[in-house]
Amino acid sequence: MSAPLENRDRTERPDGSGPDRSAGDRAARPDERGRNRTDDRGRDTRPGRDRFAGPVRGRPARPPADLARQAAYEAVAAVHRDDAYANLVLPGILRDMRLHGRDAAFATELTYGTLRVRGTLDAILTAAAGRDVARIDPQPRDALRIGAYQLLYTRVPAHAAVSATVDLVRSVAPGATGFTNAVMREISGKDLDTWVTELAPSYESNPIGHLALAYSHPEWIVRSFAESLGGDLAETRRLLIEDNERPPVHLCARPGRADPVELAEAVGGAPGAFSPYAVYLGGGAPGDLPAVTEGRAHVQDEGSQLVATALATAPVEGSDSRWLDLCAGPGGKAGLLGSLAAQRGATLTAVEVAEHRARLVSQAVRGLPVTVLTTDGRTAGDDPDLPAGGFDRVLVDAPCTGLGSLRRRPESRWRRQPSDLPPLTRLQRELLTAALRAVRPGGVVAYVTCSPHVVETHVTVTEAARRSGVPVDFVDARPLLPAGMPGLGDGPTVQLWPHRHGTDAMFLAVLRRGE
Repeated sequence: MSAPLENRDRTERPDGSGPDRSAGDRAARPDERGRNRTDDRGRDTRPGRDRFAGPVRGRPARPPADLARQAAYEAVAAVHRDDAYANLVLPGILRDMRLHGRDAAFATELTYGTLRVRGTLDAILTAAAGRDVARIDPQPRDALRIGAYQLLYTRVPAHAAVSATVDLVRSVAPGATGFTNAVMREISGKDLDTWVTELAPSYESNPIGHLALAYSHPEWIVRSFAESLGGDLAETRRLLIEDNERPPVHLCARPGRADPVELAEAVGGAPGAFSPYAVYLGGGAPGDLPAVTEGRAHVQDEGSQLVATALATAPVEGSDSRWLDLCAGPGGKAGLLGSLAAQRGATLTAVEVAEHRARLVSQAVRGLPVTVLTTDGRTAGDDPDLPAGGFDRVLVDAPCTGLGSLRRRPESRWRRQPSDLPPLTRLQRELLTAALRAVRPGGVVAYVTCSPHVVETHVTVTEAARRSGVPVDFVDARPLLPAGMPGLGDGPTVQLWPHRHGTDAMFLAVLRRGE
């Protein structure tokens, strides 16, 4: 998928592993408010004191009262204090604390759940504390967020959530234990629906504001989703609900290297619903699978597989041997396209501007007919290595806000701002314009973003095509996707959705360069 511009290197790994892509990060499907329907974990996952004999190296000693909640606290605190990403910091915390199985799953649920619904939690904390959440010191604030999540979104008993949160604050901010106890007891006096009813604006007077607080998304993101869905607020609500669920892990069985049915059987999963290469992982950490470590498969959202395959499926006139991936890092789509190219006697040039991400691409495409270039994709058409009219198929997997993958990056919805759009959309237009220079007449360009925002999708494509200086025709992308896929719209572009297709919200436009 297209990673956000400033965090693509920090949110993805070369093997795709991480807690948000493992069994430990998949909780049972929540109800419409996102509340967990699993059995009470708070009563039976508290680790015994003998399981942690001393302080974690590099961290101050703390009372070994509840390692799962301490792990969640350290991850949440790192996200807010250090601008870290949960899928990168949490594995090390779990490893250092020697948490496994149900304990690790509970810590992961608390971490990702708290980060995902932070907006709603903060509104409730502000009301319960009688002061703006920003005025609460960081240590008790993060502990209270985790505690409030347990009270409102899980089946942890109220007395256990209150007691454990007070114990946690006692270890990180001893002077705030009385305050924490009072706030937690105030929150526990009402359920989530009551808090939302009291704090959210009425749906009739302010539907966007109501949906934003009820389903924990910034208002500007809710508004952008609604606009992309044609103003359908009922469907927007369904999207927000789906956006708050934990996404399943999708594998891509590389063509010519792995059979998806056999891979599904080997990993205890199931073949995907739409992509011919997709496998839904049944459990376990994907980075540990032999198929992944051996390069026969990789972790990739089914939507990303579909848009990459669409480029390879689009008809071209004349030669079909030179393919280009203009924004290749960290290498998922390059791995799939390289595998397809190998089967068809073609070669792929993969471009990545950041050196460390170019190394990830090189690892991802090892053994495939792929050449990796570390350069700026915007030079395509002017660079001798990326000559004008030199390619038959070009993929522009453009850096974007990542609003289509909020399920997988829980902290990103609170970091993104509308002010991020102008520089991103300018970059997107420049990359697409370069791609149209690099493709030969009769060749095709696929423009892809992991965002449904109309400015990053329809506006960018239309403007880039208009400014490119070459004749461009839109290709209807719908026939390039598997037959029978629902909800593909009127074309010629396609927008995939979590609530319609079970994928990230990938956008696809296919353009053919004219003579």
